[in-house]
Amino acid sequence: MRTIIIDDERLARAELAKLLQPYTDIEIIDEASNANEAIEKINALQPDLIFLDIQMPGKTGFEMLTELDFVPTVIFTTAYDEYALKAFEVNALDYLLKPIESKRLEAAINKIKSTIKNTPNDERPKHEEILGENSQVFLKDGDKCWFIQLSEVRLFESVGNYAKVFFNGHKPLILKSLNALEERLDPRIFFRANRKHIINLRMVEKIEPYFNNGLLVELRGGEKIEISRRQAVKFKERMSF
Repeated sequence: MRTIIIDDERLARAELAKLLQPYTDIEIIDEASNANEAIEKINALQPDLIFLDIQMPGKTGFEMLTELDFVPTVIFTTAYDEYALKAFEVNALDYLLKPIESKRLEAAINKIKSTIKNTPNDERPKHEEILGENSQVFLKDGDKCWFIQLSEVRLFESVGNYAKVFFNGHKPLILKSLNALEERLDPRIFFRANRKHIINLRMVEKIEPYFNNGLLVELRGGEKIEISRRQAVKFKERMSF
């Protein structure tokens, strides 16, 4: 796994690099001492994994993730205690408390290896512009943060210049237009139902005829979304054999 270590403390980067030496399948391809440097290196090198410090001068690790074009697998490294960690919700990611213990590092790496091993090669995220269902994205809404796979998102809803993201029991707002999202999302999985909604086709549970030759679909979360007459033709083609 091609890896970048991001930490504003040189000694912390050196200590982590030393702890990673026994893991021959982890290749440290670069280091960064701040968020802006890290953004440039991640977008250029597109690593498989980053170790990311949360508290850094200028921008936090959270803020850095929101500016990335490509988000690799992330292991946070932080001096925060368990109470501070409750400020964000962790999903499909790991974190290490400083000082990092070798056994805890091993557990985090094994977790990532297990995830990769159990994901077919043709379903693994590709380092490219289009985001598929297995792509990992970072969402931030106020003080809450999530790191999720797009397969968990059932619906995007336009709210002015923002989009509401529906996944599990959450509905955070992100500063993205629906048109911008549509350009980035895999059209085989995410479908533009109408002017206000993009749905995850894998989350559709019921389909009914609707007004003006449109369709009404019910998603796994219970939301009922109209598919416009124009889009209904494309939807039927997409969902047929």
